[in-house]
Amino acid sequence: MTKDENLAADAFLVHPGNYWKLLAARPVSVPVVAAEDEHGPAGFLALSVSHVSANPPAMSVAIGKSTGALATITRAACFAISYLPGDASDAAEIFGGRRKVDGAERFAEGEWRRLATGAPVFNRAVLALDCALDRTFEYHGTVIAIGVIRAYSLERDRPILVSYAGGYRELQGQLAVLK
Repeated sequence: MTKDENLAADAFLVHPGNYWKLLAARPVSVPVVAAEDEHGPAGFLALSVSHVSANPPAMSVAIGKSTGALATITRAACFAISYLPGDASDAAEIFGGRRKVDGAERFAEGEWRRLATGAPVFNRAVLALDCALDRTFEYHGTVIAIGVIRAYSLERDRPILVSYAGGYRELQGQLAVLK
């Protein structure tokens, strides 16, 4: 990349909307992060979830400071990551804010269960990771939450939902893990 191309990239990325458009070029799974406290359940469509370490088994979730579920996760000291199945684009749109459904209304009765921590887990999740909140830190208006996995659920034969180029797609395949 030339110096001029670097400058063009910098100018392009100054606008947050362009940053999100650029990231739409990467195919990613579609996880819902949820927690529940004395005020009820709260959750959001997580745009950035990643593994942190194997010992202890830990995950990170990036949460915008304005995200309503942040306070619930902090008070509950736990969260669950539910990777949505291929036929759950409606849930992705609800938790992503496209359907204008907020708070506990996002959690349809019968669609959720609990594992070890009590955080809500999507019943049909391809993979669910139930985490105890270990620590948080802030980076430029985003809170990074680190959770240690306390329980999991895996459905090997279920297609997974992926986000790519601004839309949702079903990815078919069988996982050969944990057999």
